[in-house]
Amino acid sequence: MLLAIDTSTARIGLALYDGIQVTAEQVWLGTAHHTQELAPALSGLLARCGLTIDSLQALGVAIGPGSFTSLRVGLALAKGLALARHLPLVGVPTLDVVARAVPLAGQRLAAVLQAGRGRLALGWYRDGEDGWQADGPVRVTTAEELAARIRRPTIICGELTAADQQRLRRRFKNVSLSSPAESVRRPGILAEIAWQRWQAGQTDETAGLAPIYLHVAGGPPA
Repeated sequence: MLLAIDTSTARIGLALYDGIQVTAEQVWLGTAHHTQELAPALSGLLARCGLTIDSLQALGVAIGPGSFTSLRVGLALAKGLALARHLPLVGVPTLDVVARAVPLAGQRLAAVLQAGRGRLALGWYRDGEDGWQADGPVRVTTAEELAARIRRPTIICGELTAADQQRLRRRFKNVSLSSPAESVRRPGILAEIAWQRWQAGQTDETAGLAPIYLHVAGGPPA
């Protein structure tokens, strides 16, 4: 059984996955008290499934980008469990989880997360043979800047405020906004990615695993 943990932003997620099915999945908007909420939520999830910490064989954790304060809560729990119980740990970029929820459509995909102060963390993805493939580094932008840079049909998925959505819809000829359901980061998807990498031997060194930090960067129009 693999446990997936995502505390990248205010939205928190936990999932249990056994390689065949998502045994349990829980997503909720936190109240800025991730530390107090996460451990009790995990205990409750395990109990409802008739499992214990001893049932876990591996761990997957979202490593950002996101809020550093939020991210470190999930990373701290994942690292603590990995070290205490000698479990393999897989770090998964948060925007990879966002992108994987969107069906391939032969267009470019912009996966976004709230980065504070009206900014967005942005990752570009292209339609590849094995699903969405990251296309360049994560960067910081705003909805206004993103809308101005789009020159061709583009899917946008992830955390967007009502104001962000309104700005992006002005580019209606080239912008397709994913539905709210598609834009929720599912920890079950995180678990699936982490399981695949664990089975392929692509685990991380626990002590050295660190969050992805945001850097302001430019670039050509999308």
